[in-house]
Amino acid sequence: MPFGCLNPGEKKDYNSPTEITDKYDLGQIVKSEEFCEIFRAKDKSTLKMYTCKKFLKKDGRKVRKAAKNEILILKMVKHPNILQLVDVYETRREYFLFLELATGREVFDWILDQGYYSERDTSNVIRQVMEAVAYLHSLRIVHRNLKLENLVYYNRLKHSKIVISDFHLAKLEHGLIKEPCGTPEYLAPEVVGRQRYGCPVDCWALGVIMYILLSGNPPFYDETDDDDYENHDKNLFRKILAGDYEFDSPYWDEISDSAKNLVSRLMEVDQDQRLTAQEAINHEWISGNAASDKNIKENKAVRVTTMMKRLRAPEHQAPTPAAAEGSGTSGAQENPQVLSEASTAPSSTAESLSASTDAPAKEVSATDTEDSACAVQPAAEPDVQLPAAEQPEPTPRCNGDASALDTPGEQSG
Repeated sequence: MPFGCLNPGEKKDYNSPTEITDKYDLGQIVKSEEFCEIFRAKDKSTLKMYTCKKFLKKDGRKVRKAAKNEILILKMVKHPNILQLVDVYETRREYFLFLELATGREVFDWILDQGYYSERDTSNVIRQVMEAVAYLHSLRIVHRNLKLENLVYYNRLKHSKIVISDFHLAKLEHGLIKEPCGTPEYLAPEVVGRQRYGCPVDCWALGVIMYILLSGNPPFYDETDDDDYENHDKNLFRKILAGDYEFDSPYWDEISDSAKNLVSRLMEVDQDQRLTAQEAINHEWISGNAASDKNIKENKAVRVTTMMKRLRAPEHQAPTPAAAEGSGTSGAQENPQVLSEASTAPSSTAESLSASTDAPAKEVSATDTEDSACAVQPAAEPDVQLPAAEQPEPTPRCNGDASALDTPGEQSG
């Protein structure tokens, strides 16, 4: 039952484990994530290498829903800058997803190794990601977790393309979305403020990525002691809500006005005024000749390395939300990163920001509202609560004409 195996309403026809092992050699676990284990896999007939993601059904309903959601989304997309789904198998105990293998490095790691790096290099990276995001938005898909760690080079050749990975938090935009989701430093104001949101959150995240690539540091980062997680995220969220960032000297002194303009328009606090991905592609800094060829890496390498190490620091632990207790547990993890809706339930609108932003986490997620009382790994989930103030619903803004698209509903499990 490869690839087309999971259709809502059909009687289950499970694969046997031997169907998988007859076709693929599965290597050792490369990485353990929130919902799955990741392997390298080799097709026995072609000898081609792939990435295999294995989801264990016994790890709980959220894991099963995460697997179904990722399959649903990845089966819809086909774009040169998105890692493609190649094969899907469902046994009685697991889901196996086989995807293209990206052998290149993360974008940021590659930049650190370059002796020369210009605005034009950054523009080339951002253009490729923007094109993929505009494509996703035309299908009414919101990625919801765009960040530097999810942008990789497809291979190690000099002119390799950039690809977006990790779609486990992606969601079809059936109306505007409410559940907070993402990585704190990249969260848009409407997510932090608990407004309903949609495609514009991806454009905000791209503005944050562009800011980091050009200056070597994130636009919103609190200098509070690394161990003072509670105050760190309170201050971080306040800055995001206010759009409190600046083009600080000397790191932005040599950056063009055109680049600063695009960053500012992507990081517009009002999501209705924020550029769409397609509008950003048409900006002169990406489609014109406004991006400078001057080396912008000089005097930034030390700060870049320091700041990004802080962003990539191992996740800390925090108290478990009461609503998440007593649920199923997940398999072994190296870095538990994702929170469920149980740990991000809206608090009273009367609560202040200081009372409603309790502790940070590397990611905040919401797999499905039905599962708000079921967390994947309750012992490891930090309790991140965002401000609860309700706002008028904004008009959704996506690129492309998706009015004729008959998007499938989310599967229940």
